[in-house]
Amino acid sequence: MSIAGVRRRFTAKEYHRMALAGILREDDRVELIEGEVVQMAAIGSRHAACVGRVNQVFSERLRRRAIVRVQDPIRLGEFSEPQPDLALVRPRSDFYASFHPGPQDVLLLVEVADTSEDYDRDVKIPLYAKWGTLEVWLVDLAGDAIEVYRGPTPNGYQEVRRVGRNEHLSIQSFPDIVLATEEILG
Repeated sequence: MSIAGVRRRFTAKEYHRMALAGILREDDRVELIEGEVVQMAAIGSRHAACVGRVNQVFSERLRRRAIVRVQDPIRLGEFSEPQPDLALVRPRSDFYASFHPGPQDVLLLVEVADTSEDYDRDVKIPLYAKWGTLEVWLVDLAGDAIEVYRGPTPNGYQEVRRVGRNEHLSIQSFPDIVLATEEILG
């Protein structure tokens, strides 16, 4: 019997036990995707600046209407716990102290891509759609644009649009907040 191709999927519970046991360290840049522990790309200065800019814009504009989470896990079923760059989640007085937010809690996920746009577009965004995440933005720094994904289905998003410079967009859950793309792209 050949062991090539045999994979063992880890549950989120096992993933957390690996961290408690010291197998995974707090500073390891990994996330759990469909049962696999996946190394995340290093964060470059443009990426970090964009995340900081979007965090500031969301925090100022939304005030207490949503919790802004930066590079924190989202629980998607038993086998996935991705760490989007930003997440807007429904407010809770405990700030999700007893569990990570799930798709029912998420109002918007934002992935910032400097070098990871293919991975984000081909792996993470379909996973978000599969679990019913209402809206995802892919900030494509190399392409100088923002891809907006809405209308999740198990097979992907029904609506995908690319928004470039000198355009505006709004968050589906907060249509009263209109953002210029420059506020996000810099």
